[in-house]
Amino acid sequence: MTALPEPLPAIMVEPLVRAALLEDLGRAGDITTAATIPACTLMDGVIAARESGALAGTAVAALAFRLLDPGISVAIEKPDGSRVSPGDIAMRLQGPARAILSAERVALNLLCHLSGVATATAALVAAARPFPARIVCTRKTTPGLRMLEKHAVRAGGGSNHRFGLDDAVLIKDNHVALAGGIRTAIERSRQAVGPFVKIEVEVDTLAQLAEALETGVDAVLLDNMTPEQMREAVRMVDGRALVEASGRIRLETVNAVAASGVDLISAGWITHSAPALDLGLDVNSPT
Repeated sequence: MTALPEPLPAIMVEPLVRAALLEDLGRAGDITTAATIPACTLMDGVIAARESGALAGTAVAALAFRLLDPGISVAIEKPDGSRVSPGDIAMRLQGPARAILSAERVALNLLCHLSGVATATAALVAAARPFPARIVCTRKTTPGLRMLEKHAVRAGGGSNHRFGLDDAVLIKDNHVALAGGIRTAIERSRQAVGPFVKIEVEVDTLAQLAEALETGVDAVLLDNMTPEQMREAVRMVDGRALVEASGRIRLETVNAVAASGVDLISAGWITHSAPALDLGLDVNSPT
């Protein structure tokens, strides 16, 4: 069983959550709640799953409530990485009703989206079994939410690829074209970066792979190859580099890709196109 990921430190995510709350509160605050709910009203509530999936973003959602009113008590019943079924309670809330209702949409937007990312990742991880290939995300993330979405990938049992352009060298087809070839691009990269920076190169053909292996790289990305080509590529690499498969990775295709023997399988859709997981706030008892 995959270990549950540690929550991100609040100092890292607070600016994002604060900005989302300010966007929603607008110029006059929550005028609907202020008009309909007396300021002294307290409430108990739960955030519960409406469908099955994997949770991510519970601590972020809790932070949204607490930022709006530190007097809100939030108990996380199911931490990030937990699997839920319809009716399962993810969080319990107690406190000022106005603040809870005003933070509800931002908290649920983040929680449902991130849980959708975790759920999509978990589905790919399950579909790739029993092969040991790791499912990894890409830089195809929602602007401003990358660290949250990559955390959600970990919550779903996946692993993270680069967080940004400064993590590692990834030489893609356009770099190769403008540099004048794979060998030149790799050699320039090796001269330009430090000794602890990994170098990966994208290849479209087995001939390109052979050239990359002659030059020496830490990882190769097999772009849009068939499982048969991937299997031959893994044979050619023979453990000299990490082998990543990418391109049109779907639930229906990932098992065949994993069976080829690659080390990593990257999929952009688990962050940029994952459907939100349906969770909702249910009020128990206003007082």
